Amino acid sequence: MNKSLHIALTFDDNFWAPAYAVMRSICLSTRRRGEIVFYLLHMPLSAEHRADLARITEEFGAALVFYPLVGEPFFEDFVAGLPQGGRWPKVVYARMLLPGLLPQEVERVIYLDCDMLVRAPIEELYDIDLAGKPLGAVRDALAPFIPMRRDMIQNADLFDGADPYFNSGMLVIDLDLWRQMDLRAEIDALAKRGILAKLYFDQDLLNLIFRDKWQALPWRWNTIDAHEAHEALDPAILHFTKPAKPWGIFAGILRSTAYARWYRHVMTNALFYRFARHRWKRWWLKRLRLT
Repeated sequence: MNKSLHIALTFDDNFWAPAYAVMRSICLSTRRRGEIVFYLLHMPLSAEHRADLARITEEFGAALVFYPLVGEPFFEDFVAGLPQGGRWPKVVYARMLLPGLLPQEVERVIYLDCDMLVRAPIEELYDIDLAGKPLGAVRDALAPFIPMRRDMIQNADLFDGADPYFNSGMLVIDLDLWRQMDLRAEIDALAKRGILAKLYFDQDLLNLIFRDKWQALPWRWNTIDAHEAHEALDPAILHFTKPAKPWGIFAGILRSTAYARWYRHVMTNALFYRFARHRWKRWWLKRLRLT
């Protein structure tokens, strides 16, 4: 009997539609969709949006396990004092809690950001060799600029530009090896050095904790800043890291991102345009609150 494929996402109620698109792209790209278990670590979800997500089970038979995070002491205590920002709310750190949250019998999980699109059978990534390391990831295409910042010198006391640096949007996690580590103690040690405010959120944090403890995976499993030229290279997972996103109304016309039209049909037209109205309403509400 084939083993289950365990996949985790973290998001809030404003990203429910992209989360749905990630899951649906995974299910459309594999014949083992009925063996997939999605772990959804989320902030409060409306009943309507939760029902949208449940359609993954109805269409493909994949299992969904919801982990609400708001008000949970283990989550609030963990994120207290960690840097946060408008584009990076505290839910981004939830991926670091997977070893304790997921059932002990789950030995491996793939974590994916919600601004992604999967085009290859996810089992190929799930079964990839991590060479005995607790973590597999793809080198960030913008390193060393991201860790070292302005003029690639700002954080030279923390990072060496010659060291490999990974993007945290896709992680293959050996949970048994992660469980042998004390991530809380690692974070506390970094906090005592007074450097948390200097870090690029979870990504810098993970790169410091797992320095020399991660396996570099082929670029196609996290194609960063996915744009039209990448379509010719047969990427397995597209990662839309730039401001232009495939859920933008004109993305397919302007061809500002890779597979924009493909993405709209993965999300489904009905949800795509409902998500557009949701974002437009939020935009206006923000502007009105400022006046």
